[in-house]
Amino acid sequence: MSPITTHVLDTTHGRPATGVFVRLERLRQGGADLLGEGRTDADGRLRDLLHADATLSIGPHRLTFDTAAYFEALGVQAFYPTVQITFMVHDPSQHLHVPLLLSPYGYSTYRGS
Repeated sequence: MSPITTHVLDTTHGRPATGVFVRLERLRQGGADLLGEGRTDADGRLRDLLHADATLSIGPHRLTFDTAAYFEALGVQAFYPTVQITFMVHDPSQHLHVPLLLSPYGYSTYRGS
């Protein structure tokens, strides 16, 4: 399992958000480095986000969720085309779980376990 995982729940429909494309980047002065990407599974989870050759380091990271494509596939008009969550990695040896609760007109996130 990746040291960073995510879980997307569609709170409007009360079910996991399947097939959401997610990118993980490490932020640095003047840009970002891609560390991994993938799609949520049938349970809305992405457990293997970090590429096999990538390593975590201390500092800011960002998850970007392609919410427009997810809602378009459902035939739902949404307000936010992407959701970006920026967070700090303080200890690269710890597992970080970053869930996203999603609806067409809002979202929420928290540090999970």
